[in-house]
Amino acid sequence: MSQIDELINKFQEVANHPQKTVLDYKKKTGKGLVGIMPYYAPEEIVYAAGCLPVGLFGAQNPEISAARAYLPPFACSLMQADMELQLNGTYDCLDAVLFSVPCDTLRCMSQKWHGKAPVIVFTQPQNRKIEAAVTFLKAEYDHVRKELERILGVTITDMALQEAIRVYNENRQVMREFCDVAALYPQIFTPVKRHDVIKARWFMDKAEHTAWVRELIAAVQKEAVHPWTGKKVVLSGIMAEPDEFLDIFSEFGFAVVADDLAQESRQYRNDVPYGIDPLEQLATWWQDFDGCPLAMNVDKPRGQMLINMAKKAKADAVVICMMRFCDPEEFDYPIYKAEFEKAGLRYTVLDLDLESPSLEQIRTRLQAFSEIL
Repeated sequence: MSQIDELINKFQEVANHPQKTVLDYKKKTGKGLVGIMPYYAPEEIVYAAGCLPVGLFGAQNPEISAARAYLPPFACSLMQADMELQLNGTYDCLDAVLFSVPCDTLRCMSQKWHGKAPVIVFTQPQNRKIEAAVTFLKAEYDHVRKELERILGVTITDMALQEAIRVYNENRQVMREFCDVAALYPQIFTPVKRHDVIKARWFMDKAEHTAWVRELIAAVQKEAVHPWTGKKVVLSGIMAEPDEFLDIFSEFGFAVVADDLAQESRQYRNDVPYGIDPLEQLATWWQDFDGCPLAMNVDKPRGQMLINMAKKAKADAVVICMMRFCDPEEFDYPIYKAEFEKAGLRYTVLDLDLESPSLEQIRTRLQAFSEIL
């Protein structure tokens, strides 16, 4: 097995066995685990508290039953899966759970959470581009800080927060570099392998993840770059799972050369600005962030951002991974659809549901799309 394969296997082991990974981490380090509900949260505050932030992104092909009693059938499958996992005890290992509430389903989830870990809820302002938004969000993050201190019995200093911001910014920078490198080597980074390298960061200490990614980049860059004979696409949406979904892209010769996914590159699109007030810096990140329907911007820049992303990556098309029953994503679609058509950018939309992913329908659509391209 080559060095590259060994490194990718390490990421895949983490991505495919998140519970084992975080429990091993807790046993090895003695540090606590704090769940991070989708989609955007000040993980740096958790990190500064001496705990591991753990992404709660449901499960691949989950069996949902108990969650039906707490969520309506039109709640997205990601939230259904998260509710199921906390009801069956999977999340009992957590010391706390951090909730942002940018959509109606997440507001509902924050009130119906029945897990053992206490819940900390905060609100990110949607009128984000005014000065008051930073002031408001800074106060919300201060609430998160105080609640974590109370629950965990720790003190979170400004110095620890600045160190956490440094660690996370380093990870953001190396992840942007990784995505650029992976786009040059689609023969190495299949859609699933690319996804697993990115997904692993949700279950690892960010400093360790950064070191692993740097080692992988260095190993890959020793290889020759070969032309890709298939098609290149950009993915956009909340997430692109299960793995069987991404395997279909490989089946028809698609390479993922960039993404605009909430689970993936939206997390490290921007760095947290440096300054003297760490909570204000974290709040400013939210003000500067754009391109996601869960972060309101009346200018709706997402369409042009995707057009620019496709041009930079020399992609043949954009594939919209539409999470079923995700109203914010569905409301955004008609706006950037018109912009794609005006710009002559090819695209297709795939309906995603973690519980019932309709893989044969997706296979048919991607086969037809590959022939059209």
